[in-house]
Amino acid sequence: MQNDIDPLLLEVMKNAFDSIGDEMALILMRTAYSAIVRDSMDYSTAICDAEGQTLGQGLTTPMHLGSFYDAMRHLIGEYAGRIAPGDVFIANDPYVASGQHLPDIYVIKPIFFAEVLVGWATTIAHHADVGGLVPGSNSIGATEIYQEGLRLPFLKLVERGEESEAIRRIIETNVRVPEKVLGDLRAQMAACTVAEREYLGLFRKHGIERMSRYITALHDYSERLARALFRNIPDGVYEFTDHIDGLGESPEPIVLHVKVTVAGDEVTADWTGTARQVKGGLNAPLSFTKSNVYAALRSIMPMDVPNCHGFTRPIKVIAPPGTLVSCTHPAPCGARGITGYRIVDCMFGALVAAVPHLVTADGTGGSCLPTFGGYHNGKPFVFSECIMGVWGAAATHDGQEGVPHMAANQSNVPVEMIESNYPLRVEKYGIVPDTGGAGRFRGGHGIVREFRLLADEAYFGVRSDKRRFPPHGLFGGAPGAPSLNIIDPETAPHVIPALPTEPIVLRRAQVFRHVMAGGGGYGDPFERDPSAVLEDVLDGSVSIEKALSEYGVVIAPGRPPSLDLEATKRLRASKH
Repeated sequence: MQNDIDPLLLEVMKNAFDSIGDEMALILMRTAYSAIVRDSMDYSTAICDAEGQTLGQGLTTPMHLGSFYDAMRHLIGEYAGRIAPGDVFIANDPYVASGQHLPDIYVIKPIFFAEVLVGWATTIAHHADVGGLVPGSNSIGATEIYQEGLRLPFLKLVERGEESEAIRRIIETNVRVPEKVLGDLRAQMAACTVAEREYLGLFRKHGIERMSRYITALHDYSERLARALFRNIPDGVYEFTDHIDGLGESPEPIVLHVKVTVAGDEVTADWTGTARQVKGGLNAPLSFTKSNVYAALRSIMPMDVPNCHGFTRPIKVIAPPGTLVSCTHPAPCGARGITGYRIVDCMFGALVAAVPHLVTADGTGGSCLPTFGGYHNGKPFVFSECIMGVWGAAATHDGQEGVPHMAANQSNVPVEMIESNYPLRVEKYGIVPDTGGAGRFRGGHGIVREFRLLADEAYFGVRSDKRRFPPHGLFGGAPGAPSLNIIDPETAPHVIPALPTEPIVLRRAQVFRHVMAGGGGYGDPFERDPSAVLEDVLDGSVSIEKALSEYGVVIAPGRPPSLDLEATKRLRASKH
């Protein structure tokens, strides 16, 4: 560390930047209009330095946050010499603005102190709709990005304090639920305004020269800590192959392959061998791929590593253009989130051999994203949510249920909010027994969510996965149960694909049920503490039959059931 840098003040600065990011996140959540932003929390915030390098992140979505730098470099390069106080920029396009997919709209504000550009307040939010083929603008069946909705290069939404009526009207005209979209954009602007105020407070207190030195020092400090961790990982090449189930009624598996090379204090993630980009909305832009690689590697670092740009410096990402993880124009990207989750899962799969104590067995692969859209009582509606989530087991504990994938940090929409705002009734929501992979520590059990349509009809689409390739276990742990999508499960059951490419029309009173995949187990199931198996039986999450067949634990029926320890010992001994 530089001799003129006070480590205590540096820690204060680090926490100040993180606090600004968190305050932005709270402002955005509390002022947002749509369920996908306000309740699912599918958005992110960060404060960046003058170069567009992240200084502090809100406690939001990791798969977003690592891509801010590429977007900022794009913005700064395009508008150099034309950035003024009072400006606010907007963009969403993956190809002309380093965006992620069209529903994710950046709203970014430059911050000036004494007429000098000193930073940026940055937000990204998943909007309820941006036009295109289907409500929600998340069409898996799109074959090119032009079908996915309104494309925005970096534009000045506000110029020197004057909001652009032209941009507002273009957005208003092209989206299905303009009041929610425009309301969420204003929530993003409010978050940026708060960040500007707090960030300038630091500059008023410390001045430009000191702030510049500490900003540089924070990036350098984060880089040193990241390099120190990488030096402790054995040098080597660690590879893993995973699959996405595939598109439509006759899915062909889509391959993801990563080769993680650890060499001294640097890590390279090479995605050569991954499938070519597809004629469907699963394609990921390179900036998004990088973001997910960063998220996976940051998750194995100590908590005290600053969440700033510095920790990404020792990380290199190789992704051949034209592949699923580095798509080229005009590939559609609407459902690229599922690929982002799989990128993280692949990274963990590769890292098992290097740091087995730091990664878990496979989880559900992120969120299931159902979307309902149409008209009810003469008004348009669009409802999407990110249904979370289940983890695989770890070396020291069972997998968790009702939690997000680590790349998302998002939330299920409360049932009451759905039923009070949309023509939907949630008829089932809970944990599905016997779905977690068996192991010394078992995987989390899958979650079921069931919706009944109360409107006359509605478009329906869903993004899900882990049916043909359910979550894998580790070190003898069993895989979790696969996922399932089914319409009218109790009356006229119709199983639909994990990734349907054709729009589905639901009629009044029809039901959609999603059963999420269970997490993979960790270690030999016969090494699981029999009393822990009994607890699962008493909780109703593991049946007596599964306790016997998968764990070799004999549970005597009764009220309540009881553990037959001697019979369990005999059975386990006979099986080994």
